[in-house]
Amino acid sequence: MRLDKFLKVSRLIKRRTVAKDVSDQGRVLINGRESKPSTAVKVGDEITIQFGQKLVTVRVERLAETTRKEEASTLYTLVKEEPIPKDTFL
Repeated sequence: MRLDKFLKVSRLIKRRTVAKDVSDQGRVLINGRESKPSTAVKVGDEITIQFGQKLVTVRVERLAETTRKEEASTLYTLVKEEPIPKDTFL
Protein backbone atom coordinates (compact mmCIF):
# COMPACT_ATOMS: atom_id res chain seq x y z
CA MET A 1 0.00 0.00 0.00
CA ARG A 2 1.22 3.52 -0.79
CA LEU A 3 2.44 5.65 2.12
CA ASP A 4 0.02 8.52 1.43
CA LYS A 5 -2.95 6.12 1.31
CA PHE A 6 -1.92 4.38 4.55
CA LEU A 7 -1.62 7.71 6.37
CA LYS A 8 -5.12 8.66 5.22
CA VAL A 9 -6.80 5.27 5.85
CA SER A 10 -5.23 5.03 9.32
CA ARG A 11 -6.33 8.62 9.99
CA LEU A 12 -2.85 9.65 11.10
CA ILE A 13 -3.39 12.41 8.53
CA LYS A 14 -6.95 13.29 7.52
CA ARG A 15 -6.50 13.88 3.79
CA ARG A 16 -4.43 12.04 1.22
CA THR A 17 -3.33 15.29 -0.44
CA VAL A 18 -2.03 16.54 2.91
CA ALA A 19 -0.22 13.21 3.43
CA LYS A 20 1.36 13.63 -0.01
CA ASP A 21 2.47 17.18 0.78
CA VAL A 22 3.96 16.17 4.14
CA SER A 23 5.87 13.32 2.48
CA ASP A 24 7.11 15.59 -0.31
CA GLN A 25 8.45 17.99 2.35
CA GLY A 26 10.60 15.19 3.81
CA ARG A 27 8.68 15.06 7.11
CA VAL A 28 7.90 11.32 6.91
CA LEU A 29 10.43 8.54 7.48
CA ILE A 30 9.90 4.82 7.00
CA ASN A 31 12.39 2.73 8.99
CA GLY A 32 14.60 5.79 9.34
CA ARG A 33 14.69 6.71 5.63
CA GLU A 34 13.02 9.69 4.00
CA SER A 35 10.06 8.46 1.98
CA LYS A 36 8.01 9.60 -1.00
CA PRO A 37 4.19 9.41 -1.06
CA SER A 38 4.39 6.38 -3.39
CA THR A 39 6.72 4.38 -1.11
CA ALA A 40 5.28 0.95 -0.30
CA VAL A 41 4.29 0.40 3.33
CA LYS A 42 4.46 -3.12 4.77
CA VAL A 43 3.37 -4.67 8.06
CA GLY A 44 6.14 -4.16 10.62
CA ASP A 45 7.43 -0.88 9.14
CA GLU A 46 8.04 2.01 11.54
CA ILE A 47 6.77 5.36 10.28
CA THR A 48 7.98 8.61 11.87
CA ILE A 49 6.01 11.77 11.12
CA GLN A 50 6.86 15.34 12.09
CA PHE A 51 3.72 17.10 13.32
CA GLY A 52 4.64 20.69 14.10
CA GLN A 53 7.07 20.49 17.03
CA LYS A 54 6.75 16.77 17.78
CA LEU A 55 7.78 13.48 16.22
CA VAL A 56 5.31 10.60 16.26
CA THR A 57 6.55 7.07 15.53
CA VAL A 58 4.10 4.25 14.80
CA ARG A 59 4.51 0.59 13.81
CA VAL A 60 2.28 -0.73 11.01
CA GLU A 61 0.22 -3.64 12.38
CA ARG A 62 -2.03 -4.35 9.41
CA LEU A 63 -3.07 -2.92 6.06
CA ALA A 64 -6.61 -2.23 4.84
CA GLU A 65 -7.98 -0.46 1.76
CA THR A 66 -10.70 1.21 3.83
CA THR A 67 -11.58 1.35 7.50
CA ARG A 68 -14.16 2.85 9.80
CA LYS A 69 -13.16 5.67 12.11
CA GLU A 70 -13.42 3.44 15.18
CA GLU A 71 -11.13 0.80 13.64
CA ALA A 72 -8.49 3.12 12.15
CA SER A 73 -6.23 3.00 15.21
CA THR A 74 -5.98 -0.81 14.90
CA LEU A 75 -3.83 -0.38 11.78
CA TYR A 76 -0.87 0.85 13.84
CA THR A 77 0.69 0.88 17.31
CA LEU A 78 2.11 4.08 18.77
CA VAL A 79 5.82 3.46 19.46
CA LYS A 80 6.78 6.90 20.77
CA GLU A 81 5.84 10.54 20.72
CA GLU A 82 8.52 13.08 21.50
CA PRO A 83 9.03 16.85 21.25
CA ILE A 84 11.59 18.16 18.78
CA PRO A 85 14.32 20.36 20.28
CA LYS A 86 13.89 23.85 18.83
CA ASP A 87 17.27 23.83 17.08
CA THR A 88 16.76 20.54 15.16
CA PHE A 89 13.63 20.92 13.00
CA LEU A 90 13.60 18.63 9.96
